[in-house]
Amino acid sequence: MNAFEIYGGKPLRGTIVPQGAKNEALQVLSAVLLTDEEITISNIPDIKDVNKLIELLGELGVEVNRVNGDTYTFRAHEIDLDYFTSEEFKAKGGGLRGSIMIVGPLLARYGRAAIPKPGGDKIGRRRLDTHFLGFERLGAKFHYDPDTHFFNVDATNLKGAYILMDEASVTGTANIVMAAVLAQGTTTLYNAACEPYLQQLCHMLNRMGAKISGIGSNLLTIEGVDSLGGTTHRMLPDMIEVGSFIGLAAMTGSEITIKDVRFNELGIIPSVFSKLGIRFELRGDDIFIPAQDSYAIDTFIDGSILTISDAPWPGFTPDLLSIVLVVATQAKGNVLIHQKMFESRLFFVDKLIDMGAQIILCDPHRAVVMGLDKAFKLRGIEMTSPDIRAGVSLLIAALSAQGKSVIHNIEQIERGYQHIEARLQALGANIRRIEADPKTG
Repeated sequence: MNAFEIYGGKPLRGTIVPQGAKNEALQVLSAVLLTDEEITISNIPDIKDVNKLIELLGELGVEVNRVNGDTYTFRAHEIDLDYFTSEEFKAKGGGLRGSIMIVGPLLARYGRAAIPKPGGDKIGRRRLDTHFLGFERLGAKFHYDPDTHFFNVDATNLKGAYILMDEASVTGTANIVMAAVLAQGTTTLYNAACEPYLQQLCHMLNRMGAKISGIGSNLLTIEGVDSLGGTTHRMLPDMIEVGSFIGLAAMTGSEITIKDVRFNELGIIPSVFSKLGIRFELRGDDIFIPAQDSYAIDTFIDGSILTISDAPWPGFTPDLLSIVLVVATQAKGNVLIHQKMFESRLFFVDKLIDMGAQIILCDPHRAVVMGLDKAFKLRGIEMTSPDIRAGVSLLIAALSAQGKSVIHNIEQIERGYQHIEARLQALGANIRRIEADPKTG
């Protein structure tokens, strides 16, 4: 098994460019199934989850051409619908949570689809009800086979409908939108997610000939059309990477410039890191983080302890709460981290406690962090990455810690961060890939 060996405690310096957005990629790549015309997509991240989806599209019959490192063309001219019943599809689809995103486009264009129960991070329940309740409202019928763990969906006559979503799910909204663009009549989608990634998908679909209004709000109106055409699309930089690199700079006392961040699409992410006392400058569309010997956590106006929690957009993304938590361990002051959406995402704090962090895990959703103000460095340990975001948080902790750390199960990290080892080495990090057997949980 591969692991990262890190010698921390060393300031970094340099420039880093965020990859294309993973969460956007899983949506816009699935949208290529909605047309038989060619679609060109650029700034695609070279990460395992995205590469698996591209491979899956190819095996479905999509013509896939890699133009250069981050640009592909796709043409879904002839799709092999029988592939759905194959054991190969069951194995590959079940190992990729993003595979659920192909269901909406296939229902819209072909009237049927099947999908094995998707996999992904072990961060708690991530139910798919929202997707299928939306498909049902459009006229689809589905059946879950507990013996084969397959969802089978029939949608030979999708019709527009009023849909009040039971939760503002990003992937659920994207899937329903992709199903509705080719349905007969008008679909009104209320309590829709409005993340920049979803906005990107809607703008792409409109360029293909869809009629979607209300983009950027939680009320979308989709007028069904007969067919869609090709387009060219460039993906946003990954806001989770941008936040991760801000946290990395603060934890390691480094001077780092993050290039081409599309600052206006970052929402409240920069202001949340500012509440932790992290200073930065906006230079054009680059974020410059100066080296800081210390950073102090704000309090609320009445002096009470700051709480940082996740919420649907434009609230703070849950994918960065793990980063905020680890950064707070070396800040001056205290903060309550409240992870509302996933009940297992804070369980990695036991590793941080082993490294010397002062954290009280109140319950599966809440943790109180007492900042050490860099007076006491974290110490390197051997640990295992439980999921993508926790894995990068532990990596940031290891880069700030004194001595050697070893992180196992780095495949989880590489599902979301492209070439992370080489990119950190370019900043001066002492990190290398090794072969090691995991000995810690």
